[in-house]
Amino acid sequence: MSPILRHVFTAILFALLITLLMIGITMAAFPLDNWSLIIDRTIYDVPFLVFALGIPVVAGAIIGVTTGWYWRQRLQRVSKHLDEIAKGQKLSTDDEVYKELDKIQQSMEEIQEKIRIQTENAQRLVTERATEREKSLQEVVVQERNRLARELHDSVSQQLFAASMMMSAINESNPPDDASIKQQLQMVEKMIHQSQLEMRALLLHLRPVALKGKSIQEGVEELLVELTQKVPMVIDWKVEALTIDKGVEDQLFRILQESVSNTLRHAKASSFHVMLIERDQTVIMRVVDDGIGFDMEKVKTSSYGLQNMRERAFEVGGTFKIISLPNEGTRLEVKVPSFRKEGESND
Repeated sequence: MSPILRHVFTAILFALLITLLMIGITMAAFPLDNWSLIIDRTIYDVPFLVFALGIPVVAGAIIGVTTGWYWRQRLQRVSKHLDEIAKGQKLSTDDEVYKELDKIQQSMEEIQEKIRIQTENAQRLVTERATEREKSLQEVVVQERNRLARELHDSVSQQLFAASMMMSAINESNPPDDASIKQQLQMVEKMIHQSQLEMRALLLHLRPVALKGKSIQEGVEELLVELTQKVPMVIDWKVEALTIDKGVEDQLFRILQESVSNTLRHAKASSFHVMLIERDQTVIMRVVDDGIGFDMEKVKTSSYGLQNMRERAFEVGGTFKIISLPNEGTRLEVKVPSFRKEGESND
């Protein structure tokens, strides 16, 4: 019970006790022979009931006024001390108001702490649910992409390979005498060849090779060795053993995959060079091809692949730079600061 309610209850109880006491005293001082005459009884020309009940009413009013005045003074003192606290003045720890304010402050802090805990719990539950939904969705997407990649590889990719072999055999072993037909067949062979490159790039997008416990050096070399076996292009590389965080490795590897995909689909390059080294606590990845290049002003804001690579580089605190000119190839460079101490392992 609050102090105000406690004082009001005490005042009412005190008034009742005074009423009973005054009735008892009056009955003892002025006894009645017949209780039915109590209404007609007077004391000093004042009706008995008015005399018996009036005194407690007056006493209760006095107590009520006194209690109201007391609490008004207390509230004014509290307001005054709050103003002093707001102005930077300190209260004495012996002050009764200070003790009450301290109790109020402690109660408010407890309420705020409970609200904070409830808010944190609610936010954590929302985050966990969102993470679970995102994880489930990602698993479904990965499974569907893998299924689609397998179907494309087993059907369309194999058919393109067979068509390419047939066109090569026709053009090499039994070319037609008509020059225009011969040229058309050669164009068809080039189109099939380009379709194969785009299909390989698409499969690389749908089912990107993950590092899966391998170092970035092992992953890059494995990717480039596989490309040399499937793509008629001169591919060389210089990849050193690096000591960088796993997250940085993953992002650099994804950038390289995106770059390879773009080269296969658009560059029409005959050579492809990759360099991945670390110098002065900076990891440098450089990818260069001798393809047809492109006009950077036209694709600066419209290329999703370039934007994706740029965001991956920025995500690990690196820089992304690409230089390309029509018919002069493309040069891509990513630099990421390495914060590992010398001699630290990558495990």
